Amino acid sequence: MAATHCDYRFISTGQDGVSNVKESSTQTEGKVQGHGPRLSKVNLFTLLSLWMELFPRRESQRRDNASVQVTGLVVVHEQRILGLHCSGAELHAGQVAVIRHGSRLKGCDLYFSRKPCSTCLKMIINAGVNRISYWPADAEMSLLSDKSEATGSHLQEAALDAAAAERLKSCSRLHICVLLQPLANSMLQFVEETSRNSDFLSRMAADDPSLDVPELFRKECWRNWNRFSKIFVIDDVEVHQELLSKMNLENFCTEPYFSELRQHMRDLIRILASVAASVPVLEHEYGFYETEPTTSGYRTLSQDVVRHCIIQAAILSYRTEDPKVGVGTVIWAEGKLPQCDGTGNMYLVGCGYNAYPVGSEYAEFPQMDDKQEERQRRKYRYIIHAEQNALTFRSADVKEEENTMLFVTKCPCDECVPLIHGTGIKQIYTTDLDSGKVKHDISYIGFNRLRDIRKFIWQRSSVVRSASEQTATHLSNGNLKSRRQGDVDSQCNKRLKN
Repeated sequence: MAATHCDYRFISTGQDGVSNVKESSTQTEGKVQGHGPRLSKVNLFTLLSLWMELFPRRESQRRDNASVQVTGLVVVHEQRILGLHCSGAELHAGQVAVIRHGSRLKGCDLYFSRKPCSTCLKMIINAGVNRISYWPADAEMSLLSDKSEATGSHLQEAALDAAAAERLKSCSRLHICVLLQPLANSMLQFVEETSRNSDFLSRMAADDPSLDVPELFRKECWRNWNRFSKIFVIDDVEVHQELLSKMNLENFCTEPYFSELRQHMRDLIRILASVAASVPVLEHEYGFYETEPTTSGYRTLSQDVVRHCIIQAAILSYRTEDPKVGVGTVIWAEGKLPQCDGTGNMYLVGCGYNAYPVGSEYAEFPQMDDKQEERQRRKYRYIIHAEQNALTFRSADVKEEENTMLFVTKCPCDECVPLIHGTGIKQIYTTDLDSGKVKHDISYIGFNRLRDIRKFIWQRSSVVRSASEQTATHLSNGNLKSRRQGDVDSQCNKRLKN
């Protein structure tokens, strides 16, 4: 949409004639385009900021002031993600960014899940950031009213804050804007199909062939949509228009731009709902459990935090340059600094997805898969794996004394296992559908042989496994386990039907 105020930009290729900004990925120059649809970098960073707002929080991390809303933030420098943050108990997301990055914020782009308050703006403007983008719903200092007396005083403060934020914006050279891009025509369908056929749901289908996994996925999508849309999309059209006006976004309130804006917002929430449904919430049934339980040093993360980080990786996988298989990775560490972030002591080390080398032109490298006979024309010798990109473009070093954890949407292959081990990563969270196998050009044998790294895979809980094994027919010579593994192997490569 062609905005009436140059600092607010709604990126579109609709009837207004404004073209998309130049595409590039977080780790390559983005010249390679896969056969399938991809998330634009703007939508990728926006989705990650929304998801960071939902980071699971302990009671000590919750805010007492209800008028200041939890906000997610993605810090990007030259298309590389430097930080994933959310508000802490005492600090806003922008303040957390200043503490974590300081002068390194200069030249960065910041993606907020809500319009930041003036307290944050004055510091991040002073740090010399390049641009601030925010989700066009309610602001960090809430502008919504529930007609109560307490809310009335909060609204007065929020209005003063909004005015101060506008003055800070108008008196600086910083671009403070709304950046959204329409999705590729088949993107919604593509995300729903690939999420429904994720390794996590495939594991469940292999464990229990009678389970209606597509129906489970549908219910999870619907549950996620109901939850996320209440948080990120304002149902009342008039209220939404009023909020946009209060945030000096009157240019979005006219038609057809307002309807287009809301449609793009809903589309992105549908993407988020589908990706989150690929790792369903099944308390006491499925989760990430250690393959060889130990009592060694570092603590084990809660299931909700692990799931949150795995879904971050799954979001990244939709930016892949691999035309067929999308893989995403995030690496987090637990530091020793005082807690200021809503993530507690956790901080981002790096993230990535599988892609061709930097600067690659489209079709410069082979893109055939293992089903095609001509081995010299297959892609596997040229694709940079998600784990490799996360380690190459990491924003922080891996420290020996800290618990560093890698979350990846597929089992690490033999090409990546030595890199993960040599880097000093302490824990891996993933699936194991391919573990122990050799699949044409790729081997997954090394993952099982890892001994110095704690491995947590998506599987049934020990309680459910014990109950299942007690009711199963026990064969002699320990063949029960072998038979179950054979059933898994025969099921895991089947695509789940609608």
